[in-house]
Amino acid sequence: MDRKSVIILIVCFLLLFSWPLLVNKIYPPKPLPPGYTNAPVASLNTNNATNAQAPPVLEATSAPRATINTSVPEQLLEVTNADAHYTFSSYQGGLKLVELLKYPESVSSRREQRSHTNRVATLNNFTPDPTLAILDGEAMQGDGVFNLTRTANGVRAEKTLTNGLTIIKEFELSTNYLVLAAFRLENRTDKTLALPAQEWVVGTATPMNAQDNGATEGLMWYNGTKAQDIVGASYFSSRGFACTPRVPPQDYRGGESNVAWAAVHNQFFSLAVMPQQPAVQVVLRRAPLPRPSEEEARNDTRIVKEPMGYEAALVYPAITLASHENLQRQFAIFAGPKEYQTLASISASFNNNIDAIMGFGGFFGFFSKGLLLGMNALHNSMRLPYGWAIVVITIIIKVVFWPLTQASTRSAKRMQALQPQIKALQEKYKDDPVKAQRKMMEFWKEHKINPMSGCLPTLIQMPVFIGFFYMIRSAIELRGAPFLWVKDLSRPDTVFLIPGLNFPFNLLPLIMGVTMLYQARLTPPSPGMDPAQAKIMRYMPLMFMVFLYNFSAGLTLYWTVQNILSIVQTKLIRTVPETQPAPQAPVLTRPQKRRK
Repeated sequence: MDRKSVIILIVCFLLLFSWPLLVNKIYPPKPLPPGYTNAPVASLNTNNATNAQAPPVLEATSAPRATINTSVPEQLLEVTNADAHYTFSSYQGGLKLVELLKYPESVSSRREQRSHTNRVATLNNFTPDPTLAILDGEAMQGDGVFNLTRTANGVRAEKTLTNGLTIIKEFELSTNYLVLAAFRLENRTDKTLALPAQEWVVGTATPMNAQDNGATEGLMWYNGTKAQDIVGASYFSSRGFACTPRVPPQDYRGGESNVAWAAVHNQFFSLAVMPQQPAVQVVLRRAPLPRPSEEEARNDTRIVKEPMGYEAALVYPAITLASHENLQRQFAIFAGPKEYQTLASISASFNNNIDAIMGFGGFFGFFSKGLLLGMNALHNSMRLPYGWAIVVITIIIKVVFWPLTQASTRSAKRMQALQPQIKALQEKYKDDPVKAQRKMMEFWKEHKINPMSGCLPTLIQMPVFIGFFYMIRSAIELRGAPFLWVKDLSRPDTVFLIPGLNFPFNLLPLIMGVTMLYQARLTPPSPGMDPAQAKIMRYMPLMFMVFLYNFSAGLTLYWTVQNILSIVQTKLIRTVPETQPAPQAPVLTRPQKRRK
């Protein structure tokens, strides 16, 4: 590779690494909207119910908004079980906040909120509307203030409107992070009541911490056959294909009277509403959140400058209640971690495939489930920390694929020994590409060489790698799991921020890149490959290092160990002599010119 190509590659790598800094310079944060403060960013792990801040105002859209008589003080009732602490609000009579007692707030985060004493992960914080609030205007809201009473194992919310409609919501705590909800709409008058279509709020997906860029925030809903995941950051993005500007939609709507459940989620937590009667539609809208202070954003470039939440609701059609007629609806609310075994148990009980929230669907989901169960088995049975469990699983995978990789390496070794004959064959038929290809195929067949053998192990192992990627992306077991210098395997292993640049120095991706480069040097190029192309392929691992630089440490740990084992295997195979030496074909040379 010439000097010009090396310079171009170096410039490309520098641009990729410095892209976040360039974006902040080119597109500086917009001024705060009116009414906003530099409050801490809304997250799933901020504060408890006693010091919860007022929800921010949504952007002006066509969505129905609740009208609450704030002159009446808000009543809060709190109920606790072994899993969580639930806070219900008299404003709209819904579930306002869920605190997950078994999960701490953001782990290994640089932003400490010292004013908060109850440091547990929370769901639905900073939400514009509580879960199972009804949005439709005056007909079913009135002044929005319900009367709350405590029951044996939950809360009862009741309100009678001026039109004679009585709304009763009964919440009962259950196991596995479930809350069972029963609703009654009672027409206690002697006349018929025509009620408009309603939106029953599911909840709001919010970032997990200040560094969460919202890449996994969004809505997942199930139509009885297939789960659909709508990532809010991409769906509501103001940039379209090739970064061309576009007008983002006001909302997302899906479903045709077949919404079996809907869940708002981020990377590790989810809040799902599972109605007994499927909803007509599901709707998702943006919910702007308070931005971090200028000082916090300046001290840490990883902090998201404009955090965004996404509120979802189930849509039910207009109904008519005859005199003294009642309408009942049943809901089950799941508010907890994305823990596969818990979700699988709920899915079996309700027969609704709610474990799809894990993102383990499709062909690669089979591998994700197997790897997750294997990692948990190693952790529980052998008491291995999750980092070492990943190492052991990687070794097991390598042992399983050892014969295939061994055959591939030996085939590459034979091809390397036959390189002189291959080059001579290419030189002889360079003016006839079709004949050259045919002769090359005959040559490979004669010497029992498969030119695709070098790619075959990679192709076969690719589903395992992709399954590992999906597993690590949503496995809450890795949240806060340490390994050597890594504080949290679910996040990049940032050792420190480079002074002056505030750019994270992640050590594990650099080690991974070095092992990939060394492995590429040990692997001979495919026969017939252009020398310039071979040099480019040799340095291609640097691109993977750039792409995975800010990925979770668990994924880069797997790939690093995989590379090290591949290097060891390659060296071992090279030291073992061939049982049958490669046949030596005569070297084909050009016919010598006749002497005059």
